[in-house]
Amino acid sequence: MIRISPRSRMVTGCLAAALATAASLALPAQAAIARGDLEADVTAAAPDEESPAPTKGEQRLAKLLEGRVAGEPVRCINAFRYIRIQTIDRTAYVYGRGDTIWVQRTRHPEQIDSRDYLRTIRGDASRLCRDDQTVQVEPVSGILSGAVFFDDFVPYTLVKPEAEG
Repeated sequence: MIRISPRSRMVTGCLAAALATAASLALPAQAAIARGDLEADVTAAAPDEESPAPTKGEQRLAKLLEGRVAGEPVRCINAFRYIRIQTIDRTAYVYGRGDTIWVQRTRHPEQIDSRDYLRTIRGDASRLCRDDQTVQVEPVSGILSGAVFFDDFVPYTLVKPEAEG
Protein backbone atom coordinates (compact mmCIF):
# COMPACT_ATOMS: atom_id res chain seq x y z
CA MET A 1 0.00 0.00 0.00
CA ILE A 2 1.32 3.41 -0.95
CA ARG A 3 0.67 6.24 1.48
CA ILE A 4 0.48 9.78 0.25
CA SER A 5 0.90 12.55 2.77
CA PRO A 6 -1.78 15.25 3.05
CA ARG A 7 0.75 17.84 1.89
CA SER A 8 1.56 15.83 -1.25
CA ARG A 9 -2.15 15.51 -2.02
CA MET A 10 -2.60 19.25 -1.58
CA VAL A 11 0.34 20.08 -3.87
CA THR A 12 -0.86 17.58 -6.48
CA GLY A 13 -4.38 19.02 -6.32
CA CYS A 14 -3.09 22.58 -6.73
CA LEU A 15 -0.96 21.60 -9.72
CA ALA A 16 -3.87 19.80 -11.35
CA ALA A 17 -6.15 22.81 -10.82
CA ALA A 18 -3.54 25.16 -12.28
CA LEU A 19 -3.08 22.97 -15.36
CA ALA A 20 -6.83 22.67 -15.87
CA THR A 21 -7.25 26.44 -15.61
CA ALA A 22 -4.43 27.09 -18.06
CA ALA A 23 -5.88 24.60 -20.53
CA SER A 24 -9.37 26.07 -20.27
CA LEU A 25 -8.03 29.56 -20.94
CA ALA A 26 -5.96 28.49 -23.95
CA LEU A 27 -8.68 26.52 -25.80
CA PRO A 28 -11.02 29.46 -26.61
CA ALA A 29 -8.10 31.52 -27.93
CA GLN A 30 -6.88 28.64 -30.10
CA ALA A 31 -10.41 28.12 -31.48
CA ALA A 32 -10.75 31.84 -32.29
CA ILE A 33 -7.41 31.79 -34.12
CA ALA A 34 -8.49 28.71 -36.09
CA ARG A 35 -11.77 30.45 -37.10
CA GLY A 36 -9.84 33.54 -38.17
CA ASP A 37 -11.42 35.79 -35.53
CA LEU A 38 -7.98 36.56 -34.04
CA GLU A 39 -4.60 36.89 -35.66
CA ALA A 40 -2.01 34.45 -34.34
CA ASP A 41 0.89 36.93 -34.48
CA VAL A 42 0.06 40.11 -32.63
CA THR A 43 3.64 40.95 -31.58
CA ALA A 44 4.33 43.59 -34.22
CA ALA A 45 3.82 47.11 -32.92
CA ALA A 46 2.21 49.80 -35.01
CA PRO A 47 4.86 51.89 -36.79
CA ASP A 48 3.52 55.20 -35.46
CA GLU A 49 3.69 54.12 -31.78
CA GLU A 50 6.46 55.75 -29.78
CA SER A 51 8.69 53.72 -27.51
CA PRO A 52 8.20 54.39 -23.80
CA ALA A 53 10.43 56.93 -22.10
CA PRO A 54 13.52 55.43 -20.45
CA THR A 55 13.21 54.80 -16.72
CA LYS A 56 15.33 56.62 -14.15
CA GLY A 57 17.46 53.49 -13.83
CA GLU A 58 18.05 53.29 -17.59
CA GLN A 59 18.96 56.99 -17.63
CA ARG A 60 21.43 56.49 -14.76
CA LEU A 61 23.00 53.50 -16.50
CA ALA A 62 23.29 55.43 -19.77
CA LYS A 63 25.13 58.21 -17.91
CA LEU A 64 27.56 55.65 -16.41
CA LEU A 65 28.21 54.19 -19.86
CA GLU A 66 28.86 57.51 -21.63
CA GLY A 67 32.16 57.36 -23.51
CA ARG A 68 32.38 53.56 -23.14
CA VAL A 69 32.16 50.81 -25.74
CA ALA A 70 30.55 47.42 -25.07
CA GLY A 71 32.75 44.35 -25.36
CA GLU A 72 32.01 40.66 -25.79
CA PRO A 73 29.84 39.27 -22.92
CA VAL A 74 31.61 36.90 -20.49
CA ARG A 75 30.33 34.27 -18.05
CA CYS A 76 32.63 35.24 -15.15
CA ILE A 77 34.56 38.22 -13.87
CA ASN A 78 37.36 38.42 -11.31
CA ALA A 79 35.85 39.40 -7.97
CA PHE A 80 38.73 40.73 -5.96
CA ARG A 81 37.93 41.31 -2.30
CA TYR A 82 36.81 44.92 -2.52
CA ILE A 83 35.14 45.07 -5.92
CA ARG A 84 32.87 48.08 -6.21
CA ILE A 85 29.22 47.22 -6.91
CA GLN A 86 26.63 49.80 -7.91
CA THR A 87 23.00 48.76 -7.80
CA ILE A 88 20.74 50.58 -10.20
CA ASP A 89 17.13 50.04 -9.13
CA ARG A 90 15.03 47.96 -11.53
CA THR A 91 17.83 47.99 -14.12
CA ALA A 92 21.23 46.34 -13.49
CA TYR A 93 24.26 45.77 -11.29
CA VAL A 94 27.49 47.49 -12.28
CA TYR A 95 30.84 46.04 -11.13
CA GLY A 96 34.26 47.66 -11.03
CA ARG A 97 35.60 51.13 -11.68
CA GLY A 98 38.20 52.76 -13.86
CA ASP A 99 38.64 52.01 -17.54
CA THR A 100 36.49 48.86 -17.60
CA ILE A 101 33.22 48.22 -15.81
CA TRP A 102 30.93 45.19 -16.15
CA VAL A 103 27.16 45.51 -16.44
CA GLN A 104 25.08 42.65 -15.15
CA ARG A 105 21.46 42.61 -16.25
CA THR A 106 19.44 39.97 -14.51
CA ARG A 107 16.57 37.91 -15.86
CA HIS A 108 14.19 39.87 -13.60
CA PRO A 109 15.48 43.45 -13.43
CA GLU A 110 12.23 44.68 -11.88
CA GLN A 111 13.30 42.95 -8.64
CA ILE A 112 16.61 44.83 -8.32
CA ASP A 113 16.48 47.04 -5.23
CA SER A 114 19.40 49.17 -4.06
CA ARG A 115 18.32 48.76 -0.42
CA ASP A 116 19.08 45.03 -0.53
CA TYR A 117 22.55 43.54 -0.66
CA LEU A 118 23.74 40.54 -2.65
CA ARG A 119 25.01 37.35 -1.07
CA THR A 120 26.57 34.57 -3.11
CA ILE A 121 25.74 31.18 -1.64
CA ARG A 122 27.82 29.04 -3.96
CA GLY A 123 30.77 29.99 -6.05
CA ASP A 124 34.49 30.59 -6.27
CA ALA A 125 35.60 33.36 -3.91
CA SER A 126 37.90 34.87 -6.55
CA ARG A 127 35.33 34.94 -9.38
CA LEU A 128 31.73 35.99 -9.82
CA CYS A 129 29.96 33.87 -12.42
CA ARG A 130 26.62 33.76 -14.16
CA ASP A 131 25.79 30.37 -12.61
CA ASP A 132 26.54 31.35 -8.99
CA GLN A 133 23.61 31.04 -6.59
CA THR A 134 23.03 34.61 -5.47
CA VAL A 135 20.26 36.01 -3.29
CA GLN A 136 19.11 39.46 -2.19
CA VAL A 137 19.07 40.03 1.56
CA GLU A 138 17.23 42.81 3.40
CA PRO A 139 20.00 44.53 5.39
CA VAL A 140 18.16 45.40 8.62
CA SER A 141 16.43 42.10 9.31
CA GLY A 142 18.76 39.82 7.33
CA ILE A 143 15.74 38.18 5.70
CA LEU A 144 16.06 36.73 2.20
CA SER A 145 14.15 39.00 -0.18
CA GLY A 146 14.67 37.17 -3.47
CA ALA A 147 16.86 35.06 -5.72
CA VAL A 148 18.99 36.67 -8.43
CA PHE A 149 19.46 34.97 -11.80
CA PHE A 150 22.35 36.54 -13.67
CA ASP A 151 22.85 36.94 -17.39
CA ASP A 152 26.34 37.29 -18.89
CA PHE A 153 28.55 40.16 -17.72
CA VAL A 154 29.04 42.80 -20.42
CA PRO A 155 32.32 44.77 -20.19
CA TYR A 156 32.24 48.46 -21.08
CA THR A 157 35.65 50.00 -21.73
CA LEU A 158 36.38 53.71 -21.70
CA VAL A 159 37.28 55.05 -25.14
CA LYS A 160 40.28 57.34 -24.93
CA PRO A 161 40.29 60.25 -27.36
CA GLU A 162 42.90 59.99 -30.06
CA ALA A 163 45.78 62.45 -29.71
CA GLU A 164 45.95 64.90 -32.56
CA GLY A 165 49.31 64.86 -34.23
